Amino acid sequence: MIDWTDRHCRYFHRRLSGRALLYTEMVVADAILHGNRDRLLGFSPEEHPVALQLGGSDPAKLAEAVRIAADFGYDEINLNVGCPSDRVQSGTFGACLMREPETVAACVAAMKRVASVPVTVKCRIGVDDQAPEAVLPDFLARMVAAGADAIWIHARKAWLQGLSPKENREIPPLDYDLVYRMKRENPDVFLGINGGIDTIDKALDHLAVMDGVMLGRAAYHNATLLTEVDEKIYGMPAKAPDWDAVRDAMIAYAETVIAGGGRLNHVTRHMIGLFQGFAGARRYRQILSDSTKPSVGPEIIAEAFAAVDIAGGPKVQG
Repeated sequence: MIDWTDRHCRYFHRRLSGRALLYTEMVVADAILHGNRDRLLGFSPEEHPVALQLGGSDPAKLAEAVRIAADFGYDEINLNVGCPSDRVQSGTFGACLMREPETVAACVAAMKRVASVPVTVKCRIGVDDQAPEAVLPDFLARMVAAGADAIWIHARKAWLQGLSPKENREIPPLDYDLVYRMKRENPDVFLGINGGIDTIDKALDHLAVMDGVMLGRAAYHNATLLTEVDEKIYGMPAKAPDWDAVRDAMIAYAETVIAGGGRLNHVTRHMIGLFQGFAGARRYRQILSDSTKPSVGPEIIAEAFAAVDIAGGPKVQG
């Protein structure tokens, strides 16, 4: 979710669910050590609970990144060993590290030694010609031995050569059964599942077996489904979304971002996926697309919301 789940996206998503654990985009350890830490790690207190997702393969650098991040108050630190993009591979982190479980275990152990919050791992079931049935059990055992507090499994292989990141989310077949078997064989380990889950009802089906469910692009492209999370997943009392409150909060937030030197579309670009299936959703998207114009201000958010037949609700699901 690089370039997607930035702090503006997370602030918006928190307006839709008060309980879902939100993840940052993957931040490379080297960038934290040498870059603008406030820009890379800063976030609004309203985003809690929020997890920092790190990329890297050097235990010492990752440990130092965790030390630095501690001052920002994240609720979890996650090591990404699942991203298949070319720029991630070139830095020797992400999914290519599925071939080096001993390196990943050393990274986790180093992070655990300095972390004051849970350290978790996000992985694939394997890469390239690896046999997931053989690779995944060994990988999980190493992560548990290193002290990982939870492991999130994207239930597909990653093909590092020949497939684009988008194709890696669609072409390799999902193997939920293998992930389920890992949970049965590791009843005392928190194992979450990811991949191909695009409704809250599907998430509930997985939660009958798994400890957690992770949604990525589904929640981004159809953000309205996040309004179901608190009730259906966390058992909160049922209540209709307060769309007026969402609108007003995002207008106020956009004003703050602009006052701080940001741009309106830094906020509104993450809101395009709201109201999928509602009458007026197309017009809503068209209006928000004008937020790149220099003459347009945060009031365009109110105009976009007004174009939607909110009371009519979504006409289609998913």
